[in-house]
Amino acid sequence: QVQLVESGGDLVQAGGSLRLSCAASGSIFSIMSMGWYRQAPGKQRELVAAITSRGNTNYADSVKGRFTISRDNAKNTVYLQMNSLKPEDTAVYYCHAQLGYLRGDYWGQGTQVTVSS
Repeated sequence: QVQLVESGGDLVQAGGSLRLSCAASGSIFSIMSMGWYRQAPGKQRELVAAITSRGNTNYADSVKGRFTISRDNAKNTVYLQMNSLKPEDTAVYYCHAQLGYLRGDYWGQGTQVTVSS
């Protein structure tokens, strides 16, 4: 089993920055990739950024150049640095861990990010 706990969500003004953290515990060795998803009211959950166990990353086009996903293996933690925030970034952000093929996945409880204009 894997447990994920997010933190760092807050209310900020447009143009501001936030750093989200996701601490993982449990069967960490089985995680192949981790990512951040977000979901706004009335919209489907969408991938924001992901990082593999080898360090490869990918981002949604809407956040490229503004957001950065990173990891600290010693702390079993993945981060999402969000800069130049826009009101359309407002959503609940969820941490996600994908285990090996056919090994399942896990979700954190979510953290609210609100960007005011």
